[in-house]
Amino acid sequence: MWPWEHAIVGYVAYSLFCHAYYRSAPGGLEAFAVVFASVLPDLIDKPLSWQFGIFDSGYAIGHSIFFVIPVATAVGLVARSYDRTHVGAAFGVVYLLHLPSDILDRVVRGGYFVPEIAFWPVATVAGYERDIAFFEYFFHLLGGYTYELLSGSPSPYLLFQLSLGAFAALLWLYDGAPVAREFLSGLKQVLVRTAREVS
Repeated sequence: MWPWEHAIVGYVAYSLFCHAYYRSAPGGLEAFAVVFASVLPDLIDKPLSWQFGIFDSGYAIGHSIFFVIPVATAVGLVARSYDRTHVGAAFGVVYLLHLPSDILDRVVRGGYFVPEIAFWPVATVAGYERDIAFFEYFFHLLGGYTYELLSGSPSPYLLFQLSLGAFAALLWLYDGAPVAREFLSGLKQVLVRTAREVS
């Protein structure tokens, strides 16, 4: 699963969890934590593998249950000490969700079960040669999706991605556009304060 897919799935899952459990929409800090946590394993492992060659594959320490659980626990404890329990829960739940999402994605797209994704260094995923670096590959993928979309015959998988992305965008708007809402509110306060100081 690619980072943008993780961000979409993470936000949808956490927002639905908030509505079901907390009976409210996620706040801005929670939504930020969700998106960050949803892509964190890929931000760690993909560059270290593809760009720097430290790991054989893009599934290593960042995807390891032996790393994820301590990090999620530590973030939860720090968030709790600052009375931000919801933010710690958002980070932990979505960071943990990344692992089964990647395993399930392999089953759905390729038809094979690879639980080793989540057990580095006890079990590893075989790497393969890649002739372009992380950011080049990232933009190569986006270009491929754009070409497929503009060709007029997108695959069912791309249509599913776009549908899920549209649902996530609508859910985000329904939630009050967290992060953007807080940013605009803060900007308004700064402008009002500045206008008062000038006058």
